[in-house]
Amino acid sequence: MTSAGAQRGGPVAAAALLGLSGLMAMSAPSAQPAPNASGIYTCVDAKGRRHTSDRPIPECLDREQAIRNRDGSQRGTLPPSYTAEERAQREEQRRRAAAAEAERQERLRRDRNLLARYPDEAAHRRARAVALEPILQAEASNQQRLQTLEREHRKLADEAEFYPGGDLPRALRLRMEANRAALEAQQAATADHQAERRRIDARYDAELARLRQLWAERAAAPGGAARP
Repeated sequence: MTSAGAQRGGPVAAAALLGLSGLMAMSAPSAQPAPNASGIYTCVDAKGRRHTSDRPIPECLDREQAIRNRDGSQRGTLPPSYTAEERAQREEQRRRAAAAEAERQERLRRDRNLLARYPDEAAHRRARAVALEPILQAEASNQQRLQTLEREHRKLADEAEFYPGGDLPRALRLRMEANRAALEAQQAATADHQAERRRIDARYDAELARLRQLWAERAAAPGGAARP
């Protein structure tokens, strides 16, 4: 509608024109951006700086970001954003940390058990003696058996001297072979018992070294409470 037309239509037409213009202005999109409905993101970056934004924070893509409502209440969290390689590295780090923590807990459990089993060095010394007793008895028995076999060996050797050509009677030869086999078996058993005794001693030596540390810590702790 032109101005001339408005003049021909009188006041009513002019009012209609103004109303249409106002309606168009109200329906036009606003130049101001609408508030972000996703919430407010907060985090502390790798350098210890705190960030707040209405969108995910680039400085904190390697860590979790808190998502808060406009009133400050916690809405949720945004997990870190990683590449496949970074995720694999972090998973490996978590696995190693979990394994280290499991090992630490197991070490604490062993320490608690040691302290409960051996409240002092005398108790540990008695336990070592009990563990070694059957081995020492077996070694003593082996030693006696060896001495018997060695006396038998010397006796058989003396009998064999009566046959300088080496043409021994079958019975004597069989007795000498049996004696030799028994000697070898008894010597092997003696070596096994000695190895077992060394293993037991090494175990108790290692326990005693650790226990002395734990006993010292317990004595130094307030009230004498054990702190492995």
